[in-house]
Amino acid sequence: MSKKFSISEIIPLINHGHKHFGENQVQEALEKWTDIKNDFNDIKLHMIGKLQTNKVKHAVRLFDFIHSVDNYKLAEKISNEQSKINKKIKIFIQVNIGNEPQKSGIDVENLEKFYNECVENLDLNIIGLMCLPPNNQINDDYFKKMKVLSKTLKVNELSMGMSNDYMNAIEQGSSFIRVGSKIFGARPK
Repeated sequence: MSKKFSISEIIPLINHGHKHFGENQVQEALEKWTDIKNDFNDIKLHMIGKLQTNKVKHAVRLFDFIHSVDNYKLAEKISNEQSKINKKIKIFIQVNIGNEPQKSGIDVENLEKFYNECVENLDLNIIGLMCLPPNNQINDDYFKKMKVLSKTLKVNELSMGMSNDYMNAIEQGSSFIRVGSKIFGARPK
């Protein structure tokens, strides 16, 4: 995750061959990445975090991956916007794996139905699932459950694991991890 870090802090990584970067605010990403993506056309930008429907138009144009599709209205808006510009975003469905009322995400019992609606009704390119397990708990059980869910839906990618638990996530099949502080150090305030 490169959120809150400046382009001057990011450019050395790009120059060393790093290609995938995550942001969680559309406005910050537009300001930071529009010119960089024009200069480095192999950069892949990931929208990680809550995406508001009023920001979808900009997100679809800038991002290559969206990791946080968590409701039908958002999925429908993404489908409409990407069809306008003939672009297929790679999408992860955010799963509320801990069934936490304060967190976004599709409940496990509604996941298959939501997945089918996104693929069949909206023609979205759902490549995987994403989760944010409950804080202060051992995450292995949640990661294992996500692995089972991905196999059930026959999606290949899992977006799970952050700087504090990415090794456990990788052991359970995560293909995308979010490790900003392990790369950049402490995030600026």
